Amino acid sequence: MPHFLVDCSESIFEFHAEDKIIKQVHLAAKSTGLFDENDIKVRVNSFKKYSTGNKIEDFIHVFSHIMEGRSNEQKENLSRKIVQRLTSLFPAVPNIGSNVTEFRNADYCNRNRL
Repeated sequence: MPHFLVDCSESIFEFHAEDKIIKQVHLAAKSTGLFDENDIKVRVNSFKKYSTGNKIEDFIHVFSHIMEGRSNEQKENLSRKIVQRLTSLFPAVPNIGSNVTEFRNADYCNRNRL
């Protein structure tokens, strides 16, 4: 925990490799001080076919899944830091966004909780 799922157009890899995107999202999450670095998980899903507002424009969207308990300001800061890093890395990509969804502790389970 947390999990960062990066959806993006495949063509952005012409600018930077997937590894660089993963590293930048990881660093953005780490920079907030909200997470232990060893717990941060980042994955990239790229798409060949997509539409963005009835057009075909490059995009990056990060879906951040974190454990409940953070303030709205902390969640906003997390999204902002992710978007800032990706915008710096991809200034030509017109659609870059992020959102935060919280896991409820009451119904979350992983291997360590068994």
